[in-house]
Amino acid sequence: MVSRLLKTPYGWLRLILILASLAALNTFLLVTYGVEFSVSFVDSLVFVPLIFSGVMLLENIFRFYQPKKANSWLWVAVPLVLGGMVVFFGGMALERLMKEKTDYLVFLHDGRLVRGVFVLLLFGAYTGLLIIGGLLEDQLEARKRAEMIDKLSKEAELYHLRQQLQPHFLFNSLNSISALVKRQPDKAREMVLQLSEFLRGTIRKNQLEWVSVKEEVKALRLFTEIEMVRFGHRLEVDFTVSEEVETLTLPSLLIQPLLENAVKHGVYGRTDEVFVKLAITKLGRYLNIMISNPYDPEAVNSNGKGFGLESVKRRMYLLFGRHDLLRVDKTASLYTVNLSIPITE
Repeated sequence: MVSRLLKTPYGWLRLILILASLAALNTFLLVTYGVEFSVSFVDSLVFVPLIFSGVMLLENIFRFYQPKKANSWLWVAVPLVLGGMVVFFGGMALERLMKEKTDYLVFLHDGRLVRGVFVLLLFGAYTGLLIIGGLLEDQLEARKRAEMIDKLSKEAELYHLRQQLQPHFLFNSLNSISALVKRQPDKAREMVLQLSEFLRGTIRKNQLEWVSVKEEVKALRLFTEIEMVRFGHRLEVDFTVSEEVETLTLPSLLIQPLLENAVKHGVYGRTDEVFVKLAITKLGRYLNIMISNPYDPEAVNSNGKGFGLESVKRRMYLLFGRHDLLRVDKTASLYTVNLSIPITE
C-alpha cells in the first residue's frame, strides 16, 4: 500500500510521479470536456491532494483498527463517509476559488454525482485491497508464529534428548570407575581424567551446534578410550575416516550414542575380543556413518530399550524432517547401523 511504497527506495519520488500522473489525467479529461486548461489545473490541484489524503486516512484507520464481524459495516461506512467528505469539501473549495467562472460552476454542480461515484469506487477498491492485504498479513504472521513455536519446540526437544544422553553415559562410566577404584586405582584415576575431559568438551558445545567431522572424531576417540578402560583388552574400535570429510559438519555428539550402543551390544554376553568398526565417508550429497559390531541375537540384553538409536532417529527427524536417514541391518553375526547426514555446505 502507500505506506509500503514510501518505505521503498525512491518511494517519495514514485508517489509524487503517481500523483502528478493522476493530476495530469484529471486535467486532460476536463479539458476534453471543454473546461479551460487553467481551471482544469486548479481542479486537479484541489481534488488530487484531497483524494490522496482520503486514501492515507483510510489506510491508517484500518491499519490500527481491524473491524471484527460485529462491526464489519465499518468497512463500507468509512469509505462512504470519507468519499462524501472529499467531494463536499473539494466542491466547496472550488466554488470559492472559481466563483467568477459560472460555466465551470455549472459543470462542477452537474458533475458532482459522477465525481462522487468515482471517488467512492476508488475508496471502495482501496478498502478491498486493505482487507485482502490485512488477511494476508495475518496469515503470514500466524505462519511465522507457528514456525517459531515449532522451532522452539524442536530446540527444546533436542536439548532434552542431549540432556538425557549425558546422564546415560555418565551413569555407566561412574559405575565402571566405582568397580575399578579398589581393584585398579590407577585405571580408575585415568578414567576419571578422561571422563572429565570428555564432559568438559561436551559442556563447551552449544546444544544445537554443528561441528566438523574432525572435531567429532576427536570426541569419539576420547569416548572410546573411556570404554576401553571399562572393558580392557576385550574391546577394540577401528576408525576409518576419509580426509575429504574432515571439514564437513554434523550435529555435535550425534555419533556417540550409536557408538556406545555398538560397544554395549558387541561386548554383552561375550568373553572374547570384540571389534567395533566405525567408517565415515562421503556418498554423493550425504555424509555416511557406518558402525558395525558383532551380534548374537540370542544374547541380546532384554533390559535394553534402544534409547541411543531412538534418540538419534528423533534428532535426525527434528533436524531434517526425514525418517529414512538411519538404517539398521542385521545378519546372524553382525549388527550394522548406517546414518546418512545431508551435506548442507
